Amino acid sequence: MTRIIADISVSLDGFVTGPDPGPDNGLGTGGEALHTWAFSDDPEDRRILREATARSGAVVMGRRLFDVVDGPHGWDGTTGYGAGEAGTPAFVVLTSSVPDSVRLTGLDWTFVTTGPADAVSAARARAEAASQDAGRDLDVVVMGGGATVGSALRAGLLDGLALHLAPVVLGSGTPLFTGGAPRALVRRGVTATPTATHLAYDIL
Repeated sequence: MTRIIADISVSLDGFVTGPDPGPDNGLGTGGEALHTWAFSDDPEDRRILREATARSGAVVMGRRLFDVVDGPHGWDGTTGYGAGEAGTPAFVVLTSSVPDSVRLTGLDWTFVTTGPADAVSAARARAEAASQDAGRDLDVVVMGGGATVGSALRAGLLDGLALHLAPVVLGSGTPLFTGGAPRALVRRGVTATPTATHLAYDIL
């Protein structure tokens, strides 16, 4: 069964970027510390990244994140989805307007302008097709940014939440959680490494 999993790195004070993020400063000031774990040599960090990449049948991201990864300082031949892992799922971008052009033309992009439910639905269809091709269940991964993950959570679209809690306090930036109805979570995994505490929850 295809599940919808939000997977995102977050600071101890709840931010998914540092202050002043933008296309030329994607993670904001100091925000690179959030993703130290993704480039770590620690075997548990590598395992978590490898397994998450391998189960990704489709990925949902917001327009701001797309502008970063597709921008001139974004993903390239050495760094892309899954950091050092080889990951090329279909990508669905939640946006208010379709971009005029795409730099990363070798990736499978779909742009959805009609809201998070439709973006997740499009990604689910892509992930289910990829699951049939792979002969195993693959997930939809909502990778961010924070507004996209938050809107999916508030809309009740998520089955699970994977948080990579970085040992850093950023002070300000883009918050992950900004209101909404209470949600009950069931912890199904916790792994601590020197660079992050990896938390996995089911959402009730």
